[in-house]
Amino acid sequence: MAIVLHQFPISHYCEKVRWALDYKGLQYRLKNHLPGLHLKKMKAVAPFSSVPVLEHDGHYVQGSAAIISYLDTQFPARTLTPQAPEDREEALRWETFCDDNIGPHVRRYCYHTLLDHPDLVIPFFAQGGPFWGKPFLRVIFPKLQGVMRKAMQIREPHVSDSRVALEQSIQTLSQVYGERPYLAAGRFSRADLAAASLLAPLFMPPQYGLKWPSVMPEPLQSWVNQQEGYLAPYRRFYQEERAHV
Repeated sequence: MAIVLHQFPISHYCEKVRWALDYKGLQYRLKNHLPGLHLKKMKAVAPFSSVPVLEHDGHYVQGSAAIISYLDTQFPARTLTPQAPEDREEALRWETFCDDNIGPHVRRYCYHTLLDHPDLVIPFFAQGGPFWGKPFLRVIFPKLQGVMRKAMQIREPHVSDSRVALEQSIQTLSQVYGERPYLAAGRFSRADLAAASLLAPLFMPPQYGLKWPSVMPEPLQSWVNQQEGYLAPYRRFYQEERAHV
């Protein structure tokens, strides 16, 4: 019953799955891949080249939402998916909102700054990987940076559009959390887990497992400081529901 999570340590979608696995108390092994070198490996076992990919007894599941659904089916203890149909629908709706309206924009806006700081971002990419990961990434980083900027549309006007969209989504969630402690079902669910994990790069929780810097480079850090008042619910979820490091 071996479980292997194929991942990038820096990825907030991979953190979403790590949290789900830890929340359920499941034993698993991390397989950290280097960006670029993962493409053929993932395409060989899954429909797309992206991570996270969960491997369980020879079965592969790709994508954070699909993996959480699979885990709740295979390991129903401490389910993250509410059982009542209306609660389940609401939780899935908010998870999809976070996956579509927060995750990609956090990634684009953060990488817009981080990719200009290879000494900071290369250790993120290489953490937990092979011993030759850092020197290899330093050699290929100029090409990797260009590929990432093109694939994720990390350029204007997309970066500014992502900043605006992210601010709007953060405010939307803030309005809901101002009215109730959880997004769905009156308890912590996959919806709250998605919101907290996908916003985690903005407040750098130690439970994420990444060796964060004390501050992010500018202008990213100044923008993050402006969002600080909205981040309290997600810090709370990490403190109360994310004990494993």
